[in-house]
Amino acid sequence: MAHARLETGDRAPDFELDSVDGGRVALSDYRGKTVIVYFYPKAATPGCTTEACDFRDRLADLGAPVLGISRDPLDALAAFRDEHGLTFPLLSDPDHAVHAAYGAWGDKVVDGQTVQGVIRSTFVIGPDGTIESAEYGVNVAGHVAGLVDALAV
Repeated sequence: MAHARLETGDRAPDFELDSVDGGRVALSDYRGKTVIVYFYPKAATPGCTTEACDFRDRLADLGAPVLGISRDPLDALAAFRDEHGLTFPLLSDPDHAVHAAYGAWGDKVVDGQTVQGVIRSTFVIGPDGTIESAEYGVNVAGHVAGLVDALAV
């Protein structure tokens, strides 16, 4: 089942999730700032590692905090963070409720088969909590560099 996709100008669904750094992180914690929220399928897989390391390496260039959300349990996220020196919060959404609220959960084609799963997605959320940019089916190569360019405009 596909969930409704968010578009520019939509209100970003609020959430509160467990963080690998301990405690819980809510989107409302970032009200008043631009924040980047991205959803990725699985920690420590090649594409997700490349994407996370790109975010880590370009964090200062982005000029906005980044939140990475996956269905992984906190222990897997901690290992991922530690192995790659990730310096932004990784949040666990095991029941994919937040993924669904953002339209980042639904049908996708893997090896020619349609399956339900995480749709790699990135959202730029403005200081007032509205979506400034929503990208679905993100291609990892060049994605973060493209965000840097877009945010610099």
